[in-house]
Amino acid sequence: MDIIIVILTFIVLFFFSFSYLVTSLEVCTEVVCARDEPKIRFPFQLKNRQQAESCGYPGFDLSCDMKSQTILKLPNSGEFTVQAIDYGTQEIWINDPNNCLPKRILSLNLSGSPFYGGFYQDFAFFNCSSSYLDYGLNPIACLSGSTYTIFATASTAMANLLSSQCYSVGTFPVPVQWTFYEKVMSADLGEDLRLTWDVPTCGRCESQGGRCGYKSNSSREIVCSNLPASGIPRTARYAVAVGVGVPAVLCFFGLLCCLFGRVKSIATGRPRPIMDFTSAVAPQPTVVAGLDGPTLESYPKIVLGESRRLPKPEDLTCPICLSEYKPKETLKTIPECQHCFHADCIDGWLRLNATCPICRKSQQPSASGPADV
Repeated sequence: MDIIIVILTFIVLFFFSFSYLVTSLEVCTEVVCARDEPKIRFPFQLKNRQQAESCGYPGFDLSCDMKSQTILKLPNSGEFTVQAIDYGTQEIWINDPNNCLPKRILSLNLSGSPFYGGFYQDFAFFNCSSSYLDYGLNPIACLSGSTYTIFATASTAMANLLSSQCYSVGTFPVPVQWTFYEKVMSADLGEDLRLTWDVPTCGRCESQGGRCGYKSNSSREIVCSNLPASGIPRTARYAVAVGVGVPAVLCFFGLLCCLFGRVKSIATGRPRPIMDFTSAVAPQPTVVAGLDGPTLESYPKIVLGESRRLPKPEDLTCPICLSEYKPKETLKTIPECQHCFHADCIDGWLRLNATCPICRKSQQPSASGPADV
């Protein structure tokens, strides 16, 4: 009876340790406000979903609104919806929840936040009467009224023309996707604002497949973990925990049963029969090693545009996470078969298995640069 109690105690302690391991992996897991919303991880933190302070960096707090949209609150400019986040390039795309971004641009103030515009373009805003005949300009509908129309232009020549016929609202620097040229006459400024950040510097870590974060709950030192050379990607943690933990429990239980049987045979004075095992050894399964970091970085990247055009038009969802592709997301294609995936998803897969998850073709290094679709 005593040995049975000892066995049960060991099993309970082992399961407790295993459950603690799994729980510790969930403390700062990647979260989303909704299925089609951006993935949130360090340095960003979703306050109502991630309680630990170590999950995010100061100034990077996000929240979910009543529509399950991801919200970023700038200290001096109010709330904006987050359209996309690129952790490798350290960029975030934001827009107005009320669909009138030009109005927000007129009072945009990024001071007090860790974000700034990667590119700025000066836009002159003009208030023109409703009888004004435009010259191919795009009116800003959400700022215009029944008796007047608002225009914005980045062209010096067009600004000079409008200044003689319309009332000048002012000139404002606008964070844009890229710098416009003089030939750009006007814009409705409805596209997302692209902002970037410098601190914390996690871009290199993320682009190599690692994950940035604090060294510990009590430390504010930023470290890069889960790099292919030093550990298992975060996407495989649960698989590893279950794959290692469950067989270990069974093996541990089997050893204890064997020990119990041995002790019982000694106590009863009856020796256990010796089993006759053959010398045949079962063939070991072939393990396909994953790809290294430099090989993964050489795979072609695609920054998905608004049109969401891909080499294969029927590819609308990522075969790994089953999420539909969204504009501004970074995808990767496998050169040998041209199959597309989310960059994070395929990196996690190929670090463990060097075959395409769809056609199972063995992969080879391929050098190619990023592309825009």
